[in-house]
Amino acid sequence: MTAPRIVVVGVPANRRSTLFRAAAAEAGLPAPRLLSWRSVLAGAAAFEPGELVRLDSPGEDPELDRLLRGHTDSTRVEGTARWYRRFLAAARAVAERAAADGAELLDATDELAVLFDKRRCHAVLRAAGVPVPASPTSGPAAAPVRGWADVRALLAEPGMHRAFVKLAHGSSASGVLAVETASGGRVQALTSVQRDERGRLFNSLRLHRYRSEREVAAVIDALAPDGLHVERWLPKPALHGRSADLRVLVVAGRATHVVVRTGSSAITNLHLGGARGELAEVVAAAGEHWAGALAVAEAAAACFPGFSRVGVDVLPGLGWRRWAVGEVNAFGDLLPRLTGLPGSGAEGLDTYAAQLAALRRRPCPV
Repeated sequence: MTAPRIVVVGVPANRRSTLFRAAAAEAGLPAPRLLSWRSVLAGAAAFEPGELVRLDSPGEDPELDRLLRGHTDSTRVEGTARWYRRFLAAARAVAERAAADGAELLDATDELAVLFDKRRCHAVLRAAGVPVPASPTSGPAAAPVRGWADVRALLAEPGMHRAFVKLAHGSSASGVLAVETASGGRVQALTSVQRDERGRLFNSLRLHRYRSEREVAAVIDALAPDGLHVERWLPKPALHGRSADLRVLVVAGRATHVVVRTGSSAITNLHLGGARGELAEVVAAAGEHWAGALAVAEAAAACFPGFSRVGVDVLPGLGWRRWAVGEVNAFGDLLPRLTGLPGSGAEGLDTYAAQLAALRRRPCPV
């Protein structure tokens, strides 16, 4: 079997590219060729016939972030709508050049466009029967959220007094607020967004709680021009007193890796103070219902058959018996030191080695 010739379009010096190349070396494969997103933006993309082209995250490159979002400070939150337009244009340029040069793109750009729009992604999942939190902003027919007044009205709908407000094109919990309303009209929100004295928004590595409606409104009004998605806040079960959810990596349609994320709040992202939990404890707690977590992740991934891998955020219900999908992440495979699930075909393999193994199992290798 001929070894695949792979081109990774990404950031050559970041962790993803480094780990992917290391996995290829460990598997005895030729070193993947790296093509930077900066080169793509400069119009310098080119491919050889038969190459397999893998799209990867444009993250961990401040200069690239400036080119895409228009801010010199990469910690700024604003600019995600601009980022979305420019990044999709770059991805489509890669697709056009790959097709012209006789290369094969492993990640469909039309699906990338949906994966990076939470409103569209939610609608696709819901239409396919994948369980998702209720959302009044899902799909193209939903009215746009223009600011706090619109969010306030949505929070008054049945079952929506606790909701997540998210940037439509955000990632890594950037611009996410867990908003609660209570009797008497009191409002508070938990978020990583910090607002300075000039009203500018910045991402922080710690969570901050805004305890007045005025503060929450100011943040949401500043975020709204980039597009917002609102969804019901589903309560999560606990592990050792900490809220827990799952990131499930699905490669070539099969759930291969799972990381348990726990946090002291509803936001469990590992870079925001979350910690990895023990998968064995979750499997034991779920018992016969555990298979449902993997099934719902695979059902979500099946909505994006043209993407080589996706990271699915699975939300367990109280009691670990029901499962819903919070998000589907195009580049959700950065899970260092995690090896594959028993019976997944990825036993002993990290997330990148599992993807390379899946490429080699393709029925019509190049």
